[in-house]
Amino acid sequence: MHGRLGPTEHARAWTRLGEERLDVLVVGGGVTGAGAALDAATRGLSVALVEARDLASGTSSRSSKLFHGGLRYLEQLDFSLVREALRERELMLTRLAPHLVKPVPFLYPLQRLGWERLYVGAGLTLYDNLGGANVLPRTRHFSRRGARAICPALRPDALVGALQYWDAQADDARHTLSVARTAARYGAVVRTSTEVVGLVRDAGRVVGAEVRDVETGDRQVVRASAVVSCTGVWTDDVEALSGSRGRFNVRASKGVHLVVPRDRIASETGMILRTPTSVLFVIPWGQHWLVGSTDTDWNLNLAHPAASRADIDYLLGQVNQVLVRPLTYDDIVGVFAGLRPLLAGESDETSQLSREHAVARPMPGLVTIAGGKYTTYRVMAADAIEATAPDLPRPLTESVTAEVPLVGAEGYAALVNQADHLADEYGLPVWRVHHLLDRYGSLLEEVLAPAEEDPALLQPVPAADGYLAAEVRYGVTHEAALHLDDLLARRTRISIETEHRGVASAEAVGALAADVLGWEPDRVAAEVEVYQARVAAERASQEEATDQAADAARMLAPDTRRCGVGRALDD
Repeated sequence: MHGRLGPTEHARAWTRLGEERLDVLVVGGGVTGAGAALDAATRGLSVALVEARDLASGTSSRSSKLFHGGLRYLEQLDFSLVREALRERELMLTRLAPHLVKPVPFLYPLQRLGWERLYVGAGLTLYDNLGGANVLPRTRHFSRRGARAICPALRPDALVGALQYWDAQADDARHTLSVARTAARYGAVVRTSTEVVGLVRDAGRVVGAEVRDVETGDRQVVRASAVVSCTGVWTDDVEALSGSRGRFNVRASKGVHLVVPRDRIASETGMILRTPTSVLFVIPWGQHWLVGSTDTDWNLNLAHPAASRADIDYLLGQVNQVLVRPLTYDDIVGVFAGLRPLLAGESDETSQLSREHAVARPMPGLVTIAGGKYTTYRVMAADAIEATAPDLPRPLTESVTAEVPLVGAEGYAALVNQADHLADEYGLPVWRVHHLLDRYGSLLEEVLAPAEEDPALLQPVPAADGYLAAEVRYGVTHEAALHLDDLLARRTRISIETEHRGVASAEAVGALAADVLGWEPDRVAAEVEVYQARVAAERASQEEATDQAADAARMLAPDTRRCGVGRALDD
């Protein structure tokens, strides 16, 4: 029960799926699915999690990377959602994932004298207190001069003053992976590249699922007392497999973010800006800024949503309204697009659709959860498992995930205090040790252990010096990476943090993974070729004016994993 997800565990998981009768089978390896597997495992249930692609390969690696209550939901008077989210933020910061979830400040520029400061100030004071205990600093008020002292990037005529409040952020893909590994640590079977192709029914109830190994094409039946669908924007597709009428109207909203170097915006703080329809964040992200997001309907390919030139133009246009030095296309290092699964309401505008989640049991043995936001994944997961109670052979115990730290959390604070010693031990700069601790926590020594026999693993990844070769190696030995794309896009974030978008690092990363995954040179070359085609297709899509044209350009690239749901076009 170590939480390791390497090639050996991947093979063993396939055998277990066919041989064991489970209490719960969770479908979907995003943060809600990983959370549901953890919730079930820590209640003492036998549980497996299957994901057709990679952990966090959909929405859960393409979010704004914030743990927040959501100021726009506060303005919509959705106090219960904001309160719940703020409580979850506090849990992550203090108990469950302090190594992954970090405080981040935001400046809110004021446009009008007088009433706006009172209005926004009252809202942010409520935001400070609504969730109860709060370890983050309280809201501060600034004059225009004071605001521009900490954010010189702001044009003097773009504000009359400002307020600064605090939220939290995390690498969403790494956080989701950590939730899944924690579930495995407590006994869950976790397997990627495992697609559900059918639901097994008996006497009017779901009793399991037929799954296909995406890598080999092998199929088998998994028996379970309850199947829980945590499939986000694919909810309708999974419900259709049951032959029952779906309970939800889930709409996909596309959110696009730009990644620009840190020196392009002179600021010590993030920013939140009002737009005609929603808000825009400028978020500190290591040596970069994230600028986003858009909020538009998306009815095209769900696996690979594409950012168009119109999306990029919109984001640049909005943020440049307040910047002394406007951003240009040449400043953009990376672009990523994700899909929010929204529960449709009365409004046709996606920015007004609900981020509340809903749980349904459309037929005995099948539970579906939809909607929600990343921050409240743990609550969503608990509600989903709670809904399986009528189908389980024994009574459910209470959820305990509020008391279960994620892998890497225990001992993290002590290792932070020992960073200088660790730097000396491994011959690394202190800043590098802190960077590793904030990615792996107390698993740091496990990540770096192979370097005792192979010191070259302590060298940076070629053309991506923010990461060590040891991290790539660890991605395949412990973190379920099966393809080059998994390593460049999710185990690291090289795909969005470098101007070459991972292309210049691809061969070296493939070579680091090869012997662990049993790749011959021709397989490494094929992985590199597919990755290069993906990047080329994404760049081409970002030159297209419309969603339809951008989608067509993006889909010209081959798909690493050919899944029935969201399948790419044939070569």
